[in-house]
Amino acid sequence: MSADVHIQVRDLTMAYGSRVIMHDMSFEVLRGSVTAIVGGSGCGKSTLLRHMIGLLEPVKGDVLYNGESFTQAHPARRSEMLRRFGVTYQQGALWSDMTLAENVALPLEQYTKLPPKDIRRIVELKLALVGLGGFEEFAPADISGGMRKRAALARALALDPEVLFFDEPSAGLDPISSKRLDDLILQVCDSTGATVVLVTHELPSIFAIVSQALFLDAETRTLAAVGNPAQLRDNPPSENIRRFFTREGGQ
Repeated sequence: MSADVHIQVRDLTMAYGSRVIMHDMSFEVLRGSVTAIVGGSGCGKSTLLRHMIGLLEPVKGDVLYNGESFTQAHPARRSEMLRRFGVTYQQGALWSDMTLAENVALPLEQYTKLPPKDIRRIVELKLALVGLGGFEEFAPADISGGMRKRAALARALALDPEVLFFDEPSAGLDPISSKRLDDLILQVCDSTGATVVLVTHELPSIFAIVSQALFLDAETRTLAAVGNPAQLRDNPPSENIRRFFTREGGQ
């Protein structure tokens, strides 16, 4: 395996009971890249992300990080590997009864032995990194949707993860806020060296920040294409892929 390969998915089959969602998927994600899981509604995009972070177990196959199996790891080792991940969810999933500072501090309090003053310093740095310096004592309900997304990113960055996962990061945002979030994701990727995997259906985001797209085809229940989004748009290997990237047929 090349040293540039950060994540490997091998022969992965996902199912809910007897219903197969996707079968025999294999792909690689390069270190420091931005990879998007794309496809039509109901194809299993978020399900794949959940398999990659261990919330769901595959029927078959393996997920590896730095050449080490995450799927087959002992629970204690898997817990250690999980600390290298940062995850943000569609609505941010911030604790509503905590301030932004308390939300960002939570993983540091749970997984480190840092003294409170060091945790406060790190929290201030992470919130400043996402443009929320000075908002430490605000509650999630007191800020906009775009700011909540950024606060969730600050929390995901608390433990300096190697991999950042986003589930529909731009969902519910206006175009300007969405563009700002795209720029922030690229900035974080550049400044931290983190590998980014995101689920999205937003074409502006896909073409602006994504280096590799994984197209899940709901009809064939397979990973139908892997490649640069612009190349998949200009030279689509199938009609479903062409329709997705041109948004013909109501996709």
